[in-house]
Amino acid sequence: MESDSKGKYLLITPARNEEKNLPEVSKSVAGQKVKPVLWIIVDDGSTDNTPHVLDELKAKYSWIHSIRLPPRPRDITFHYSYVCKQGFDYSLEYCRENGIEYDYIGLLDADTILEENYFGKLMDEFEKDSSLGIASGGVYYDIGGKLSREVSDKNLPRGTGRLWRKTCFLDTGGYQVEPSPDSISNTKAILRGWQLKQFADVIEVQTRKTSAGEGLWKGYFKNGWMAHYVDKSLPMVLFNTLYYCLKSPYYTGLAYFYGYLDSAIKREKKIQDVEIRTYYRNQGVWFLFSRISGALSQNSTEPRKGEQ
Repeated sequence: MESDSKGKYLLITPARNEEKNLPEVSKSVAGQKVKPVLWIIVDDGSTDNTPHVLDELKAKYSWIHSIRLPPRPRDITFHYSYVCKQGFDYSLEYCRENGIEYDYIGLLDADTILEENYFGKLMDEFEKDSSLGIASGGVYYDIGGKLSREVSDKNLPRGTGRLWRKTCFLDTGGYQVEPSPDSISNTKAILRGWQLKQFADVIEVQTRKTSAGEGLWKGYFKNGWMAHYVDKSLPMVLFNTLYYCLKSPYYTGLAYFYGYLDSAIKREKKIQDVEIRTYYRNQGVWFLFSRISGALSQNSTEPRKGEQ
């Protein structure tokens, strides 16, 4: 039985037909300066050689376990979170039954390769700030041998490579079976006073573009659908559409808005969690207020004629 949970973490990875990626990803996890006390890989009904790869990993490392789900149609809304949830539930129960202590819970997609001290660096940041609830490194892509960072909000942890403080994970109700479960987890953490952070100097390299599991168009269409599902305000949807349209590949903004509009026209159901809906609805109001206040403040500080 582990007596000290400091510096100890669980890791969950969903995997479907990842025979090409898993060897390199597992190499990066096994090579961590601080290894997980338990790594659960959820085989989502793979039809390739993934089960064989997992058998080899389990034979080599006692801290790697896997569970296999039966094949089922894959959708881009609830399915991913359902698969992850099986891994989280299994890992928490396994640790309870075997007296394994830990302070952190991590999620790693099967297309993400980590730097050698990835989790060690993140846990150092948690030790520095007791209010830090969720953190991740920065996502990079290997383009011609050079790393290019996918720029995103520094205050929002990425989905893959994220680490929850255990108390934050439990405080926010654990992992929810919802579309964009990471965003929902972020929101619940914020509402409970936890801090979120992305550390760009802690490197994780993705071999596929974010939201590209089913193709970028489908991925961003799903993001637009999600915006309607959580009841995002129209100003926020329009701002996000513009943001996506201004960066390559530019069509992702159209896919995002089309996903939102299609869902709105069909009057599809929205999330039942009132806390989440209220947050996203108010987010648009405060977003516009902050932009208008910022503009007025800037104008008020500009010297008038004759004051220069």
